[in-house]
Amino acid sequence: MKKIVLFLSIIVIISGCSKFNTVETDLNISDGSVERFENFPSKFVSLRNVDVWLPKDYSNDEKYAVIYMHDGQMLFDGSKTWNNQEWGVDEIISDLIDNNKIKKCIVVGIWNSGEGRHSEYFPQKPFESLDIKYQDSLLLNARRYNTATLFAYGLQSDNYLQFIVNELKPIIDYTYSTLPDKENTIIMGSSMGGLISMYGICEYPEVFGGAGCLSTHWVGTFDTTNNPIPGSFVDYISKNIPDPMSHRIYYDYGTHTLDGLYEPSQLRVDSVMEISGYTTSNWITKKFVGANHSEKAWRNRLHIPITFLLSKN
Repeated sequence: MKKIVLFLSIIVIISGCSKFNTVETDLNISDGSVERFENFPSKFVSLRNVDVWLPKDYSNDEKYAVIYMHDGQMLFDGSKTWNNQEWGVDEIISDLIDNNKIKKCIVVGIWNSGEGRHSEYFPQKPFESLDIKYQDSLLLNARRYNTATLFAYGLQSDNYLQFIVNELKPIIDYTYSTLPDKENTIIMGSSMGGLISMYGICEYPEVFGGAGCLSTHWVGTFDTTNNPIPGSFVDYISKNIPDPMSHRIYYDYGTHTLDGLYEPSQLRVDSVMEISGYTTSNWITKKFVGANHSEKAWRNRLHIPITFLLSKN
């Protein structure tokens, strides 16, 4: 029944495809091109832009793997970002494709929603496993730099994943020449984007065959004192990790700034990966001594997860 409902929803989305025309962007791209779905409509999340990067030789005569990346406004052009940094996705993936190191692919950059980012990226089921009083305290009091509450929009990560799986992916597969199977569908992000990528492959193992989780924000908030959140993630992963025979997962972390908080939790996650049957053929965790928590740092090592997750071997 679930598959029938999903199929019907895809038909409804595609039948209204006139809403999904792309527009030109003002992004400064070094390699390939970017098309934008402006204010992509959704019944699950707020409107947001979706940027689709295509390699320079993109052709409907070929089929392409797809990488779904969070924080889409930070991926391609540092002159348009809040901190003047970018992931350099177009340059790095173009180089990997040109050197025949990975499958040909496109990248779907999903913009975050600003104030709703934490609400959309914090894995919902682990949150709901926490003591109810602690949940209430997080919803009311969790902040960074004494600004607005992190959870201004409650918990929206289940809705966010439904948006990707049930609304966005059908349009991407309809519009572009993709390989829609899980083996060729990757989900990737950093920090909170690493968390939602981990959650995405666990919740939808039939959709995503690979997850790239860079600088995964295992602490969940910005207070490490008596913090039960990392334990809730470890427990969730131990119960929901997908089959290692058909999935690949990449984790990493640095040692400076926020990344300096992650190693203890990552080591616990690594133990779960080993117990669950993952080996170096389908799982990597890397530590980057001296690396901080920034787009510059992720750009410097992006080629590693991309090559691991989309290797031709």
